[in-house]
Amino acid sequence: MITRRVFTAALSLTGLGLLTGFSPLRLITDAMAQTATDVAKPVSLPDMALGPANATVTVTEFASMTCPHCAAFTEKVFPKIKSEFIDTGKIRFIFREFPLDIKAAAGSMLARCIAKDDAPKYFAVIDLLFKQQNDWVAKNTTETLTRIGKQAGLTQQQVEDCLKDQALLDKIAADQKYAADVLKVDSTPTFFINGEKVKGEQSFEEFSKRINALLKS
Repeated sequence: MITRRVFTAALSLTGLGLLTGFSPLRLITDAMAQTATDVAKPVSLPDMALGPANATVTVTEFASMTCPHCAAFTEKVFPKIKSEFIDTGKIRFIFREFPLDIKAAAGSMLARCIAKDDAPKYFAVIDLLFKQQNDWVAKNTTETLTRIGKQAGLTQQQVEDCLKDQALLDKIAADQKYAADVLKVDSTPTFFINGEKVKGEQSFEEFSKRINALLKS
């Protein structure tokens, strides 16, 4: 509840801020701009993105391959976002790995090895991994990931080399640390829509409302 005293104090602070050249609104705007700039920085690995690089709106998702909420988003919400906003060139959508456990890290490594620098292929692989999440997370992880890797065209040796690639794992870990330390990501899925953080699985309607508001502004 905002009392008259609190409101008066707020006005005083606002006046002081204006006198010194820094209004609360400007501080908030600057903070959001800084966050958007921080989000836009790929750290160790190249971004996997769909949509035009110069899009007005950029949505960045941080996800763990073993996260059921991330899998649900990919299955139920992402296809609608892709059809409505990505395929029409209205937004850019970036997927970043934020593994919550070693199995999630292994899934992310395999997706990177299969796709190389092919973003559409990468999105297809993570879609497959999310759809088969129960199989490779709950059962023999290495065996199931090997099968998926072979289906995608890798040899047995290539899958084994991929899952043992310490340099790749270190890059994923470095990017996760940056997200945790700088962007304060602490759960999955976490989204940034033009720098504004949105935590947890969201409906298509919620995304649509936020995106359309930015497209109109």
